[in-house]
Amino acid sequence: MRRITVFLSVVFCALFALAGTASAHVVVEPSTAPKGSDAVLTFVAPNEKDNATTVKLTVQFPTDHPIAEALVQATPGWNAEVANFHVTTPIQTDDGPVNTAVRSVTWTATDGKGITQDHFAEFAVSVGLPDDADSLTFPAIQTYSDGSTVNWVQVTPPGGPEPDNPAPVLTLTAGDEGGSTTPTATTGTASSNVSKSDVDNAKTIGIIGVIVGALGLIAGVVAIVLSRRRAASSS
Repeated sequence: MRRITVFLSVVFCALFALAGTASAHVVVEPSTAPKGSDAVLTFVAPNEKDNATTVKLTVQFPTDHPIAEALVQATPGWNAEVANFHVTTPIQTDDGPVNTAVRSVTWTATDGKGITQDHFAEFAVSVGLPDDADSLTFPAIQTYSDGSTVNWVQVTPPGGPEPDNPAPVLTLTAGDEGGSTTPTATTGTASSNVSKSDVDNAKTIGIIGVIVGALGLIAGVVAIVLSRRRAASSS
């Protein structure tokens, strides 16, 4: 019986270690939006370090399908700076053609804390999306209070596994005929859109739950059998 207990303990530890490998990423919510629509994009940044806080987040905007303007939602404890660049082909907007586009948006903590351990923050911008792309990639650089950075810039290959530090990606869908816009995400509230990493984590936890339940059932059956054998041998 002691060997069985040791075996089950090892299996449990391995399973929970597997669950711990699922880490959060910097993502954009919602993950999909209609082409050519106005949308509020929220970049969700978790703090993944135990001994440092997140004090800066820089999100780079696509230059191959430029976005003319980004209106930044005020975030308490953070300062936002928008960097622009000149485009050779004017971008057509509701206000007419413009010759500049957003290169990046940088949020810097001003409260001396930033994002602490086991917490996350949401940073929202209002943008007009292009109508000539199927997806937009927003590479992000996360800076910690110890001076280290995590570059969320890796591209996930089509049909391939997700890299360790994937860049946030917004999938663009065919626009509605009625010209409706995408649902907005409000800072400080939970989004109804679930990212791929969240789905993967949920699947992992579900599988672990099934395995743990099965092992518990096996352990119970083994314990009953052994107790009956002992009772039989002692009689």
